[in-house]
Amino acid sequence: MPKLKTHKGAKHRFHITGSGKIMRVKGGKSHFRRRKSKQVRRLFDDTIPLSPADRVRIKRLLPYGVK
Repeated sequence: MPKLKTHKGAKHRFHITGSGKIMRVKGGKSHFRRRKSKQVRRLFDDTIPLSPADRVRIKRLLPYGVK
């Protein structure tokens, strides 16, 4: 069986935890950031878990990262 290639864009955008959860960063993080409220800017700092619907697609792009 040949080796599978990792999608490099997905590798940079998603982080996999030790327990196997896929984490993502919210979009729109830097666009017009200064005019947003402090509360909204703080919300962009967190990484949030990927929705279960997207998990199947991202698993295919990261063959060696997801348990």
